[in-house]
Amino acid sequence: MALSQPHEDERGDKITYEEFLHSCDEDTLAEWVDGEVVMTSPASDRHQDLCDFLVTILRVYTEQRGLGLVRSAPFQMKTGPNLPGREPDILFVAKENVPRFKNVYLDGPADLIVEVVSPESRLRDRGEKLAEYEMGGVREYWVIDPGRQQADFSVLDEGGRYERRRPDAQGVYRSAVVPGFWINEQWFWSDPLPKALGVLRELGVV
Repeated sequence: MALSQPHEDERGDKITYEEFLHSCDEDTLAEWVDGEVVMTSPASDRHQDLCDFLVTILRVYTEQRGLGLVRSAPFQMKTGPNLPGREPDILFVAKENVPRFKNVYLDGPADLIVEVVSPESRLRDRGEKLAEYEMGGVREYWVIDPGRQQADFSVLDEGGRYERRRPDAQGVYRSAVVPGFWINEQWFWSDPLPKALGVLRELGVV
């Protein structure tokens, strides 16, 4: 996700997360970091295409299996009182954690977050957000970088630290938190992307 420079309120003061939520409407593309509003820039066509592809297959799969809810940006997540309010590209919340959803944000960690990297967000997605999501208790975190054709998968271990997981020899990665859900990382680099219906057939839900 690409970000521009942070903006403070009209007084030049930092604002609370509650003020941030109140001041932004549902079309606002922004994150709240240390009391400042950080605006997001428009996504590229490739970024949006890849996000839409993943949202489609993940949402249909989880709905068909009754596993939980999927949301895509712009939707806020606040994992903890001392952590930023982020706007992940994609988040999944298991059914037992659905009560964490409030009207305009997720109050607590998602079970799975996917960030699709833009050139200017590469360090942030692999640095700041990796650390924040680990501290906030996001159980599984995917970073997909179409520019470098690189996908990183991290899963919280018993000590609450991220452990890197890798696809198998065929490029297949199996989610640790979405039962039975898997992807082939080569799908991400295909142009055009695979047809969602064909992928869903492979996943056994249509």
